[in-house]
Amino acid sequence: MAELTDVAVVSQRLRENISRVIEGKPDVVEVALIVLLAEGHLLIEDVPGVGKTQLAKALARSIDGTVRRIQFTPDLLPSDVTGVSVFNQETREFEFRPGGVFANVVIGDEINRASPKTQSALLECLEERQVTVDASTYHLDSPFLVIATQNPVEMEGTYPLPEAQRDRFMAKVSIGYPTEAAELAMLTRHAASNPLDSLSPVTDVEEVRRLVSAVADVHASEAVQRYVVTLVSATRSHPDLTLGASPRATLHLLRAAKAAAALAGRDYVLPDDVTALAPTVLTHRLISTAQAAMAGRTTEQALARILEHTPVPQA
Repeated sequence: MAELTDVAVVSQRLRENISRVIEGKPDVVEVALIVLLAEGHLLIEDVPGVGKTQLAKALARSIDGTVRRIQFTPDLLPSDVTGVSVFNQETREFEFRPGGVFANVVIGDEINRASPKTQSALLECLEERQVTVDASTYHLDSPFLVIATQNPVEMEGTYPLPEAQRDRFMAKVSIGYPTEAAELAMLTRHAASNPLDSLSPVTDVEEVRRLVSAVADVHASEAVQRYVVTLVSATRSHPDLTLGASPRATLHLLRAAKAAAALAGRDYVLPDDVTALAPTVLTHRLISTAQAAMAGRTTEQALARILEHTPVPQA
């Protein structure tokens, strides 16, 4: 329980630190912390100017890890992401020059602006936490977190993320517009200077590794595991969905639930943890049928009906 107490204490410091930059969005900050401790990756999809990149930078600075930002553009090459072997004239040998993914926190800004060829360079990094270049494999540092942003409004010059890549992101969130009170507070705090410039780390990479290990040891009963499997399986047979969630989604949902339990100071997962996180973890992996889309029925509505009709395990 001592390690779980540390999870709660450190996560509270992270919440307060990030909230200095992102006003009035505690639920979004909570999901970002869950993804970090569950060893996942986060996709942020929202309109311009709501703080997508600011959230990623604030989290990166708060854990005092190495940070790299990749600005995805149509002319970005896969080697810019993963790295490239360069011939050294002096040693007469090839040397590997690491790409943008070699960092603890990688900020992929406007990821849907890159071509599918460049987007696919991230697949191995996201899932296996390694890079293979010229038959040589290079392992990425731990923790390794990719926070990708995309703009769903501007469609010109963008490429939709393929299903295989969306499935590798543990969670997808939308920050949304701030409340009037939060926007007024933002004017007061951000008018003179950017609070991100004065943001100091509140933890370090070594402590984050220790907290990740503690989260992995959180207990999930057989009943909770069956509940997770039942929810995910129901998405594969729902009449409004042509593509359900994958087994990877099952793992991601349970890992996220464990992280949420640890953040709440518990060493066991409740069914409520799973229910609360299911929309964030599963929705972006689902695809509606043509009939459902024409009728205006969304994947969010389909998942809500699944959650409503799936029996919750009782104590």
